[in-house]
Amino acid sequence: MLKDHNVTTQSFHQLAQKKPFLPSAVWHNAVRGMFIQTQDTPNPNSLKFIPGKEVLESRTMEFSTPAAAFCSPLARQLFKIEGVKSIFFGPDFITITKESEDLDWNLLKPDIYATIMDFFASGLPVVTDEAPRTDTAASEDDDEVVLMIKELLDTRIRPTVQEDGGDVIYKGFEDGIVQLKLQGACTSCPSSIITLKNGIQNMLQFYIPEVEGVEQVVDDDDDLEKEANST
Repeated sequence: MLKDHNVTTQSFHQLAQKKPFLPSAVWHNAVRGMFIQTQDTPNPNSLKFIPGKEVLESRTMEFSTPAAAFCSPLARQLFKIEGVKSIFFGPDFITITKESEDLDWNLLKPDIYATIMDFFASGLPVVTDEAPRTDTAASEDDDEVVLMIKELLDTRIRPTVQEDGGDVIYKGFEDGIVQLKLQGACTSCPSSIITLKNGIQNMLQFYIPEVEGVEQVVDDDDDLEKEANST
């Protein structure tokens, strides 16, 4: 059983002396009776849209490219908006990351609002049955330490990261190092390393002595994107 600790009452970004991010705007469509709230994230290129409806229940999904959105009618529609770089679905929110800081959110928001409202009015599923699972659920092959890491991620760490419009996914544990993938607003956030070291690593080490550190891992798509941006 994990003991309580005061670090859980603070956002990981607050631990790094970041100001809390509060809802900044509400879009109301009187015809459909739908409110969409927006909330800033620690990443200036990512904005959190809260439709007031369930998005993915208790799971999360990231779409880093239009090709990755094959299993989501909503993500496919959002990628049609010029300037949208990546999309992240949380249990009750959608994080949109724009292509560059030069793009004005005030120009992107109307199309994003309209797309989200039209989609939820259509009654289509947010994701289809072939959608891959990315949960950190326990498996029969997990030893005691890995089970504790996954429990801590699911109960204490992921809910806090999701408040900032992102998520953290367990990828492995080897030689005392926990391998994690940051998603959503956290992916390209300037303070992502601070989040890993000052927030996640400190909490894991406090509860689990076997943890010596954490490291961020990226998928093949992320590697290709970084190479393209560097050329």
